[in-house]
Amino acid sequence: MSEPGTVGSGIELATVLGFIDIAVDALAGAREEIDALNVYPVPDGDTGTNMYLTMAAARDAVRDKAASGGADRTGLFEAFTRGALLGARGNSGVILSEMLRAIMRRIAEAQWDERNGAVMVDALRQATAASYAAVGTPVEGTMLSVCRAASEAAARLLEAEPTVRSRDVLTTSAAAAREALARTPEQLKALRDAGVVDAGGRGVVVILDAAETALTGKRPPRVEAGRRIPQPIPAEGDLVAGGPAYEVMYLLDAPDEAIGVLRGTLGGLGDSLVVVGGEGLWNVHVHVDDVGAAIEAGIEAGRPHRVRVTHFAEQVAAREPGPRVGRAIVAVAAGPGLAALFEEAGAVVVRGGPGNRPSTGMLLDAMVRSGAQEVVVLPNDSDSVRAAHVAASTAEKDHDMRVAVIPTTAQVQGLAALAVHEPGRTFDQDVLEMTATARHARQGAVTVAAKQAITMAGPCEPGDVLGAIGGDFVVVGHDLTDVAHDVLGRLLGGGGEMVTLVSGEDDADGALAQACAAWLEEEHPAVDVVVYDGGQERYPLLVAVE
Repeated sequence: MSEPGTVGSGIELATVLGFIDIAVDALAGAREEIDALNVYPVPDGDTGTNMYLTMAAARDAVRDKAASGGADRTGLFEAFTRGALLGARGNSGVILSEMLRAIMRRIAEAQWDERNGAVMVDALRQATAASYAAVGTPVEGTMLSVCRAASEAAARLLEAEPTVRSRDVLTTSAAAAREALARTPEQLKALRDAGVVDAGGRGVVVILDAAETALTGKRPPRVEAGRRIPQPIPAEGDLVAGGPAYEVMYLLDAPDEAIGVLRGTLGGLGDSLVVVGGEGLWNVHVHVDDVGAAIEAGIEAGRPHRVRVTHFAEQVAAREPGPRVGRAIVAVAAGPGLAALFEEAGAVVVRGGPGNRPSTGMLLDAMVRSGAQEVVVLPNDSDSVRAAHVAASTAEKDHDMRVAVIPTTAQVQGLAALAVHEPGRTFDQDVLEMTATARHARQGAVTVAAKQAITMAGPCEPGDVLGAIGGDFVVVGHDLTDVAHDVLGRLLGGGGEMVTLVSGEDDADGALAQACAAWLEEEHPAVDVVVYDGGQERYPLLVAVE
């Protein structure tokens, strides 16, 4: 930021992007420390991990937006807030997503005649208000208290110095947050009894310190966040005796007016209720004993999806894993049929596809959950390759795993690679064979244009049928079957022994795939054909030739 105190200069996009990267790295470094502090509201030891995964999901969303050509300021800010909302994990992650959302929106809405310092103060104030409003029953001595202390200190500074610079605002607020963190054991008995500060509050300090670093370049002093103790691992009965046994999370498509009733219903079912979002999309978190009732409440309000249920006793037990053994495959599947194919072949599946690509956190969770020492990842989508590499790096560093990402850019390439997977081979040899097979599998697809565009094959209009080979549109037509035959003919022009056809959600009863199989039997009788029901969206047909 060149002139952080001037009127109308605006908080520079480069500074915001720098903060995001610094914050993700800082949370990655502090993750184990924060996990060890986690004794409230449930001693499940995942606060640091959840806050890191939430921030990483927001960062990945920004990178994906930039890579797709949407690198304007407004688009990147919207990608960040949506990424944080969709990728939020756990009680702390959901609250953090709301804090970040409020801050980013205030920065994005800043007017030309507003001073950056005043904008930052108001952003912190809005973050505090939003986080308190999101929580069903706010508790002092938590990350809420730390955020409020930071915003109040910033407000006092602005009152004393109306022309204060944004860097001074963040230096002051970060220092106030560190002081508030040290006071959390005085406010919450669970922390005092355990001899630790609040884990979520420590995460807020890490993020504010990252913001200070982004603006000043100076590393803030390290704070000893209380006496480090081993994470308590109570017996199963002890863990759930004082509260609900399950954590329920889901994304919810619902109108804003339905949320008040939802809050009331979920508040009566359990505790640790947090509902954040807006404009029809919400992230819901609650601790309950009746999982079904919590999900039914979401159904009554709208459409819940990405439902996650965690049994706290099992989660705590999982923190004492046995040694990692064997080799696993993690594969991204773009449809239910494809997911079933990958699972039948023994892979750990992460759901993905256009408009629903998995976050780094989801891929990392699948790698860790596999229990394997060696993991091969099949992203099966060009936009998921980067997230897979980030997750692999984290898994290797934090979990002492060996991970290889095969850069498959299509579902059919993943299927081809998995077909030659052989656990009996050495890891390097297995990865080599799978990589070679994926690369040699020529792949194509058929879809329908949703908007007017210019392709390699010429202009297209909405409703035109597009044939793709290797990710490029090479055919524009009007009939699905004709375009599919054209794509197959081009793919087989260089020879081939086997053709894999995967029918999509829009291929009713697999009619297009079966028509293509019949055409191949007539035109290329020497070629073996396999037909699968993939159920993927947007692409009625996927094709691979080996």
